[in-house]
Amino acid sequence: MSKEALDPYVRLATAAIETYVHDQQVIAPPKDLTLPMRERAGVFVSLKKRGELRGCIGTYLPTEETIAREVITNAIKSASADPRFPPVCEGELVELVVSVDVLSEPEPCEEEDLDPKRYGVIVESGWRRGLLLPDLPGVGTVSEQIEIARMKAGIGSAEQVRLYRFTVERYT
Repeated sequence: MSKEALDPYVRLATAAIETYVHDQQVIAPPKDLTLPMRERAGVFVSLKKRGELRGCIGTYLPTEETIAREVITNAIKSASADPRFPPVCEGELVELVVSVDVLSEPEPCEEEDLDPKRYGVIVESGWRRGLLLPDLPGVGTVSEQIEIARMKAGIGSAEQVRLYRFTVERYT
């Protein structure tokens, strides 16, 4: 697919990753930002290589002044700071498939309010917090979704948790 055919969010994330990997520079957002890109939201940027996860970093609440800046920051972190993977090198860039998830504001919920295809989940116990995006391959039930989020946060299955749900707009 040509770069011109990519979604604007994905195009921005891809440009941020390529510039950072090639030059160790952080790009500025384009001057002609669309109205949605000027808003604020949490954003996750996921990288896959040959169908396998290669990096995923995000924020469930906004930390930057615009979605565009959130995309740039999290794209660079996905490529360079995901502790599960070494930093992306130049030779990998052509193999990366980038997706961008823009999150709605999390809302408190109960387990029966969840649907792993429609909602992401945040589990929280004290200062520990685990998040799982919605509609992930291999996650078919609410209990699987909650258990994976618990594991990510180091929260035991017998511990009490507060649940939050959110939706995403996924751009690929």
